[in-house]
Amino acid sequence: MTAAERAAQVRLMILDVDGVLTDGRLYYGASGEALKAFDVRDGHGIRLLREGGVEVAILTARKSEIVAVRARELGVERVVQGATDKVTGFERLLSETGLNQEHCGYIGDDWPDLAVLARVGFAATVADAAPEVRAVAHWATTARGGRGAVRELAEFVLHAQGRFEALRARHTSNSHA
Repeated sequence: MTAAERAAQVRLMILDVDGVLTDGRLYYGASGEALKAFDVRDGHGIRLLREGGVEVAILTARKSEIVAVRARELGVERVVQGATDKVTGFERLLSETGLNQEHCGYIGDDWPDLAVLARVGFAATVADAAPEVRAVAHWATTARGGRGAVRELAEFVLHAQGRFEALRARHTSNSHA
């Protein structure tokens, strides 16, 4: 099965955070608070997926209020943080949604993501992922993590599902109103 055929079946796209939604670097403020930078193109990609009928979830090993805030801002309701065992977090998402793993996509970038990537119907990664992750992924972005990779992923999935052109037309006609 091709990557596009796999992406066409995705009903839930699960995103890792560090190295996918961010560039993987952590910034610490003077008071010890962790700061993360998110790309607005990725945020728009998440909105497009949701608008195109694909639910989006976040699955991350770290816990961060910043991630919770960004998820709320984008309307992502399913957020699993602190999942040091990502398979358990993935199984929780399957249970909550009632979906089969074949209807799930996951994008990750490093070793902690390998077990989930091996289980989903559509395994994706970013351009700067660990070689072991690139080796098991069905598809890889040309963009680096935190630099529009999720937007690129969203467009690939929406094209595969035949929803991209209608969404683009809707957004184009709305921008001239």
